[in-house]
Parts: sequence; C-alpha cells; structure tokens
Amino acid sequence: MKKIISKREYDTEKSTLIKRHSEGMFGDPAGFEESLYQTEKGYYFLYTNGGADSKYTKEDIKCMSAAKADEWLKNN
Repeated sequence: MKKIISKREYDTEKSTLIKRHSEGMFGDPAGFEESLYQTEKGYYFLYTNGGADSKYTKEDIKCMSAAKADEWLKNN
C-alpha cells in the first residue's frame, strides 16, 4: 500500500518492515494486523488492516514519530 501524508510518500513495498503484530485468525471479523515500517529516509509509519468488527475496518497508513514507534515496539 502507498499513501501520501504531508507531501511524504509512505509505501509498504519500498520500506523496511520492523515488526508485525496481529490479533485473531485470518478471516476473523474482529481480527486485525499492525505492521511498523521505516522508510529509506528514516520516517516511521504503521500499516493497519482488519476485519469488519475490528478497530481497523479498512486498510490504512499512519505516520509515527520515532518516540511513538519505540513505544509501539515496547508494547507489541
């Protein structure tokens, strides 16, 4: 997935996957996936996707500060 946020491109195919966290099984309507990535320029973002009853009902990308990325890593 690719998304432009504040004139910066965040692309899951061109970035480095740092860690993936998932809850539930594939096909579970309440299940979801979060994946932390870092771009070539050092920016962090979270790719999210989930079932119809999850907290991520559609595929999305959210940019994160280094501090937030570190916090996410500690909690997942």
